[in-house]
Amino acid sequence: MKAKKGFTLIELAMVLVIIGLLLGMVLKGQELINSAKVKNMAADFKNVQVYIYAYQDRFRALPGDHRSAADLIPGAQNGAGGTLGNGKIEGVWNAAGNPAASESEVFWQHVRLAGIATGSTNLNDAQYYPANADGGIIGIESVTGFSGPAGLPGAFAVCSAAVSGRLARQLDITLDDGATDRGAFRVYADGGADWLPSSGERAVEDAMLYNVCMAF
Repeated sequence: MKAKKGFTLIELAMVLVIIGLLLGMVLKGQELINSAKVKNMAADFKNVQVYIYAYQDRFRALPGDHRSAADLIPGAQNGAGGTLGNGKIEGVWNAAGNPAASESEVFWQHVRLAGIATGSTNLNDAQYYPANADGGIIGIESVTGFSGPAGLPGAFAVCSAAVSGRLARQLDITLDDGATDRGAFRVYADGGADWLPSSGERAVEDAMLYNVCMAF
């Protein structure tokens, strides 16, 4: 009768080593992907600042708040629902079409028609709002009357939606002070006044999705 042949200890050890190497490669690959996303998202925040400064340099006005945009830029429309020319980008950063053609919404049309940024200039286009590396929309509004966390410094807040807690913390370290509940960079969840984290509330969780905003 033939003896049954099994795996030797050396063979099992080699299999475990190979599995360990594969797992290490997967984890390293995910780390590189996350790092690339953070760099991409950080660039989104900085690019919006460039758009504003370039537009102001050319028109002496803020995109979205520009009272003469419809007269000076072919195809542009003036923002609605606010006071044009008051130095504020009024409207909610993530409320497409509500109010219709608000200053925060036509901001993107103005910078694109001016040749400063790329993208659709049709407010009804499903792809009108720019998206971050994870597909969440990017928007801007003034800090005065801001729809997100209170106490942001500066004049404007650039926000990005649907960012995982893990990436949100990395972004805060990259762009600010690493504290998600204070400073120029804030992390918060949707849901009215349920800002996270704050006193008595749970900390930012890796797998949860958050809005992240940077003021300047």
